[in-house]
Amino acid sequence: MLTLNHFLILSLALFSVGVAGVLIRRNIIIVLMSLELIFNSVNISLAAFSYYLQSLNGTVFVIFNITVSAAEVAIGIAILVLVYRQRRNVYVDELNGMKG
Repeated sequence: MLTLNHFLILSLALFSVGVAGVLIRRNIIIVLMSLELIFNSVNISLAAFSYYLQSLNGTVFVIFNITVSAAEVAIGIAILVLVYRQRRNVYVDELNGMKG
């Protein structure tokens, strides 16, 4: 039987991989996917606590978080496409000239 600790360990593993991807990688697409891993690890822990505490508050917040995350990805990919069209590059290190 799966316990709360199993879900929290899975969440910690996903969160660690996501943070490593954000800090180590230079490609914006990989950074966006790593941010999604971080968001999904938070969703797993919220859903696990919601299930084990028999409360719907965590589940409602998970659904809200998934909605916000989908909007964040759509905006991020739109910005990424515009940056790629102008610079022909998607590396974080070379995009420091985005000043107004």
